[in-house]
Amino acid sequence: MNRLLLAILMVSAVSSGAAAASPGEPLDSAELSTIKSKFGTLMELANRHDFQALHDMFWQSPSALLVAKSAIPSEGNWAGFWGNEAIDRKLHDIGSSGPVVLEPDYSKLKVVGLTRDVAESYVPMNITVSYAGQDGTAKPFLMIINWLRIGADWKIASEIILPVPPLPATKR
Repeated sequence: MNRLLLAILMVSAVSSGAAAASPGEPLDSAELSTIKSKFGTLMELANRHDFQALHDMFWQSPSALLVAKSAIPSEGNWAGFWGNEAIDRKLHDIGSSGPVVLEPDYSKLKVVGLTRDVAESYVPMNITVSYAGQDGTAKPFLMIINWLRIGADWKIASEIILPVPPLPATKR
């Protein structure tokens, strides 16, 4: 009996090593760290305006999505840009409009696995941009990214950038 219990404990300890996924978490800590690292790379490339490298970070599909500020009134103030050509064009337009600086609050970066092949990241950030009527001062945004495992790599399936509205005026 003691040998059986010892064997069960040994198998349990080996199979639940430090890199194992938490209960309910389909991705282990190594995979989550990889995605956090990819997010850091995304921020570096965006701040360098490296459009080709940004293109390569996205899932190559007509279903890839970027939600961002629109410069065209018929699209609305913020819009979805579907497919790699539209995403590339939007990122180029934003990045070519003047200084663009993304400053994520890495202490609040959260990455979770949704399945073995899909993850989501969330981070608040300040973005300085002069695109489509924005005045070039840093403002708060939220960035939500859905990551898709393609082979051995993680690609951006959707990137949603949302402005944080200002606090309402307090009544006196």
